[in-house]
Amino acid sequence: MTRTIPPEPCYQPPSFAINVLHVLEEHGFEAWIVGGWVRDALINLPSHDVDITTSARCEQSAKVMRDAGFVVQETGTKHGTITVISGGHAVEVTTFRVDGNYSDHRHPDEVRFVDSVEEDLGRRDFTVNAMAYHPERGLLDPFGGRQDLQDKLIRAVGDPAKRFAEDALRVMRAVRFACRMGFEVESATHEALVEAAPGLADVAQERIGKELNGIVASGRAGWALRHETDVMCAAVPEFVPMRGFDQRSTWHSYDVMEHTARVCNAVEAFTAGVAPLELRWAALLHDVGKPACFVLDDRGRGHFYGHPVAGAEMAEWMMQRMGLPGPLIEGAVALVRYHDHVVRPTARSMRRTLAVMEEAVPGRALQLSYELMDIKRADAVSKQLKCASYAIDLDQMDAILREEQRGDMVLRVTDLAISGKDVIDFMGIEPGPMVGMVLSRLLAAVVDNEVENTREALFDELMIQAQELD
Repeated sequence: MTRTIPPEPCYQPPSFAINVLHVLEEHGFEAWIVGGWVRDALINLPSHDVDITTSARCEQSAKVMRDAGFVVQETGTKHGTITVISGGHAVEVTTFRVDGNYSDHRHPDEVRFVDSVEEDLGRRDFTVNAMAYHPERGLLDPFGGRQDLQDKLIRAVGDPAKRFAEDALRVMRAVRFACRMGFEVESATHEALVEAAPGLADVAQERIGKELNGIVASGRAGWALRHETDVMCAAVPEFVPMRGFDQRSTWHSYDVMEHTARVCNAVEAFTAGVAPLELRWAALLHDVGKPACFVLDDRGRGHFYGHPVAGAEMAEWMMQRMGLPGPLIEGAVALVRYHDHVVRPTARSMRRTLAVMEEAVPGRALQLSYELMDIKRADAVSKQLKCASYAIDLDQMDAILREEQRGDMVLRVTDLAISGKDVIDFMGIEPGPMVGMVLSRLLAAVVDNEVENTREALFDELMIQAQELD
């Protein structure tokens, strides 16, 4: 087996990693850069994490690095790993090893340290992750990872069924890598993915959430829904009813799953591929409540009354279950809940929309309102052709929203030109719920463009309200 191939990464390893590698080699150990940095460097993707594998045993690595003045953290000595702090960066250094059986389908029951880097690479998941690089010796590629990079394929190392049996989460990792890199999954690997997908039921939800978040963040969730449907449904059981669900609607040409995939793709198109993560999640989950809300009318047409609210509740539960960050959940859930909120190309309608989003997620009304326009636009072009013109109307709404942004937006009672104390003094009432009710009515009047947000106009409105109370 050839161990040296001329180095051809698009850029060289960072000096902080080279320094660690040189210390190990100066003490007679073999060392290579492995994993994601090698893969990404070959296709000119930036990568900041650099891992090193070495013939040195864990205690030997720790000693020579400390003797050289580096800070060493013994982060995974059971599996032969230490973390070296070099130039302010963390570099994981792991002894050449092979893994034993995976009885829990997650962790190896034992690891065995070996003297061959080829053996170490042979335990890894995919060929594109099973390469090693050395600044002088070049690229070591025993499983054809470089060719798979050129062919844009994700291929398992060795027997794919064995790889996925070892760790069921590799099923999701394969899809994530394909999404992130814009690759396809090699046919034999894909067949093994489908066979192994049910094993995701035994994987912790937080681990699934991390991988799924990576899929969504890639902007290719629509691709995953179409091409890796079995995996997505195994990872998220709520997707199963969406698959092939005939909407029986004159507004829709596609089943719920295909419509969702198209909305995910359209969001990327309308945002030039830089959609916020919460918008991407909202696109993925916006119709998850539809199957449970489906009813047929007496003419055989399908309706989904209340599906935005039901979908928002489901989305919140699903994202919490997967351990996703709270702010991300809040934004995505608000977009799911209001993706069918009626918006018209008027300043009054846009102010109401801003107020609704402010109430849903305080402090983020403007951002979420823009994102709401994007998901509505994507939803429109993913239905029947006759619905696509609504996307043009949404362009007008975007313009109105920008106009509102340039002015003094009034989204909460604290934005009013008068305060609760003003209400108390003017109306002669005690502090309490009545004050909040009056301020809320004033806010609604300003949002509806019935009253200007000036002290004079608001006191005039207070006079009218006081007379009504009398």
